[in-house]
Amino acid sequence: MDSAPVPDRLSPALDAVVTRFAGMVRGVGWRHRLSEADVDEVMQQVRIRLWQAQRESEQISRAPASYVYRTAVSAALDLMRRRRAQRTDRTISLDEPAAALPDRGDPHDDLAYSELSQMVARAIDQIPASRRPVVRMHLAGHPREEIAQLLGWSEAKTRNLLYRGMDDLRERLKELGVGWERTA
Repeated sequence: MDSAPVPDRLSPALDAVVTRFAGMVRGVGWRHRLSEADVDEVMQQVRIRLWQAQRESEQISRAPASYVYRTAVSAALDLMRRRRAQRTDRTISLDEPAAALPDRGDPHDDLAYSELSQMVARAIDQIPASRRPVVRMHLAGHPREEIAQLLGWSEAKTRNLLYRGMDDLRERLKELGVGWERTA
């Protein structure tokens, strides 16, 4: 006897929460320097964890950003721990050719990323203090409405400080010699 699947009443609410915080979750993955495939895996883990935590409740649509953020960080760290454990389980013979060694990425790219991160942090420290928190939260992936709520500001004040802060940040980065490449 073939039965039709029972519709999951949480799916639309879960999809809405995951869509609303997708940028923040992806930002967590990128800050942990995960590959695009790993970021996608973190997105799936966040979806699963939210579903598991909220399946008994219809409160999923009200999941706070801080909860989703902590869930994303936890999923990213768990993924990194699993990968690290898998690497330590493998042993490499010293007699094997160097091609058998795992690829660690380009150290020049790692250095450039680290230097750029430091320059951005210095530039943020140079903008007016009233604009720093909103810029940092925006760069961390928080939507403007959530920033306003967390800081207890109006949406208009948040938007104004964010736009001005981002303009200030661009100017400071330009002064530090950081520019954007444009492709044709």
